[in-house]
Amino acid sequence: MASRSPEQPNLLFILSDDQGAWAMGCAGNAEIRSPNLDRLAREGIRFDNFFCASPVCSPARASILTGRIPSQHGVHDFVSMPHDREGRPNLDVPANSIHFLAGMPSYADLLAEVGYDTCLSGKWHLGDCLQPRCGFQKWYPMPYGQSSYRDVPMVESGAVRLHENTYATDLFTDNALEFLEDQVDEDRPFCLTLTYTAPHRPWGREHHPEETWDDYYDNCLFESTPGLDEPVPPGFQRYTFERPSTGASTTIDSEKRKQHLTGYFASIEEMDRNVGRLLDWLESQDLRSNTLVVFMGDNGMNMGHHGIYGKGNATWPQNLFDTGVKVPCLISRPGHVPENQVNTDLLSQYDWLPTFLDYAGAADRLPGGLPG
Repeated sequence: MASRSPEQPNLLFILSDDQGAWAMGCAGNAEIRSPNLDRLAREGIRFDNFFCASPVCSPARASILTGRIPSQHGVHDFVSMPHDREGRPNLDVPANSIHFLAGMPSYADLLAEVGYDTCLSGKWHLGDCLQPRCGFQKWYPMPYGQSSYRDVPMVESGAVRLHENTYATDLFTDNALEFLEDQVDEDRPFCLTLTYTAPHRPWGREHHPEETWDDYYDNCLFESTPGLDEPVPPGFQRYTFERPSTGASTTIDSEKRKQHLTGYFASIEEMDRNVGRLLDWLESQDLRSNTLVVFMGDNGMNMGHHGIYGKGNATWPQNLFDTGVKVPCLISRPGHVPENQVNTDLLSQYDWLPTFLDYAGAADRLPGGLPG
């Protein structure tokens, strides 16, 4: 039943999308409900100074996968994707025909070489994904950088299929649990990478469970984030999330702020609920103590911080504000990782691949030119 060898623990790596390090209860936010992330923090280590390799989705994810900084792997900004006039992904055109990371071993490639069963479920956003990439044997990608939470494009049998009337966070978790169920009768370790789109926009009421969205909208004061009077620092110009071509207002007023924060907080709560599903499954199979669980954000997020709503590319010139580059990071494995600890060391996603390999007893597989 998966791996029970302490020398080759299973790995569950969960990556959130545009989540600030401030956006968890265990980080001191009393307004966001995140009981399962808080549970991971109690049962492990919360890193308080963990930084992304780039404050933009695609380059940060490429660095996590390859252990290379953007100047080495070549992905410097988000990988653009075609949309129709209403902002929905154009399913008639592949997200991108380029395999950006060709020839660069990922942690999944290297762990597969030492016997790990590997799986990716969720957001890809790194170019061509119609076939499995980067060493992932089981392949359940959402190809684009973002999509509707309710109508979710997924790659299946080499083509993009739209899953209508579902919820992206639940769907990605369902696929991950399907992979885990298949591991019950195996004796090899697994490396499951689950990449949510939460809490990335869209944040509208129609995208998220009505009860959760309404509860935040009606009852949360959003005092844990800055108000509308937060100034943009000198020398920066603010971009906006709104698209003038849609006729939507480009002004962030009090009502727009409340809607954005409601959707953002609601999507985190729904992601947290699904993290609980995974932890409960591991415990039910008596695999929790031999599975290293890592929860991390791809990049940080400003939700009114520094006067902006966005990340590194929310301003011109692009910024490196603390709230955009600092990411949540939790690591837990009962009996092996110290519990209820807060680590304040200055750490980076850049080191994640060699750390994974070393932990799995495969440090000798580290590609040349990467930090040991």
